[in-house]
Amino acid sequence: MDKLSLFNSRNLTANQLADLRPGWTVRIYQKIKEGDKTRTQVFEGMVIAKKHGREAGGTITVRKVSGGIGVEKIYPVYLPSVEKIEVIKKAKTRRAKLYYLKDKSSKEIRRKTKSLSNAKEKTASETDTQTVE
Repeated sequence: MDKLSLFNSRNLTANQLADLRPGWTVRIYQKIKEGDKTRTQVFEGMVIAKKHGREAGGTITVRKVSGGIGVEKIYPVYLPSVEKIEVIKKAKTRRAKLYYLKDKSSKEIRRKTKSLSNAKEKTASETDTQTVE
């Protein structure tokens, strides 16, 4: 068995980053080692790109605006230092790569992305009214 197939058989089963979608707002907890101490660093932002899917070289690009300056981090899908990932908000987008959001303000970004939680609440309320009648 070659090294690539061995890596894929070990790591393709349990991985957190592969299930994320562009447009989702996530909070990523990463272990950082400084000298002999380790600490957890949190990065919260919107997933703007997902490249190469679930293969060994797959990556997720996460962007946030901090102090008026845009910050992007690229996380490999199989990064062992990622402790956990929290999905803060799910939004439906019409594109796979959201690089155009770099030039938009936060108000324009909210308008461009449709929140999935609001859509679910609307459909639930519509079904409730239908069952009452």
